Amino acid sequence: MLRTLVIMALLLRSMWANEAIVEEVKVTKDKGMYNFSVRILHEDSGWEHYVNRYEILNEKGHLLATRILVHPHENEQPFTRTLNGVVMKDLKKVYVRAHDSVDGYSKLYEVTLP
Repeated sequence: MLRTLVIMALLLRSMWANEAIVEEVKVTKDKGMYNFSVRILHEDSGWEHYVNRYEILNEKGHLLATRILVHPHENEQPFTRTLNGVVMKDLKKVYVRAHDSVDGYSKLYEVTLP
């Protein structure tokens, strides 16, 4: 019985999950630095539940850069924010993930660098 209740709770949570989704990442390179334009979809509901940052990681999962998002985007969905001047050497691809204040991290979005 307890096992059934736990399974049902997990299924219900996934049905109403409001996790962030990285929809698109555009990258340009200028003088050895990379500029990221990241489009994120999330049903921000105010200060209690919103996307508060996105991160760029290398293939080993090490954090390369973070873009802090300082307010909810409840009336702008999806929204795009940029992060310029990221220095990276000898990388062919990176991963971008969003983070929201309730559900944590999104799935990784793979990006091939120019």
